[in-house]
Amino acid sequence: MEEKIPGKQIGVVSSYFSHVGVAAIKLSDELSVGDRVRIKGHTTDFEVDVNEIQIERKPVKKAKAGDHIGIKVPEKVRPNDKVFLI
Repeated sequence: MEEKIPGKQIGVVSSYFSHVGVAAIKLSDELSVGDRVRIKGHTTDFEVDVNEIQIERKPVKKAKAGDHIGIKVPEKVRPNDKVFLI
């Protein structure tokens, strides 16, 4: 049985750039700087404050559903890890 995760799923990790510690996320809902997210997968489970969002290497304050974004993360994430707004 799948664990019920508090918050709302707003995206899925598409890739991870280890040299810069950035998760690439495909959003299914909006996300703003200052929000807190939880990234959860088979071997991933942590929360992080969103201090910066980038779209095509340009900082933005807010991203919407359908955007591909990058955010800094403190540990490795994997493709298909789920991203929840908490």
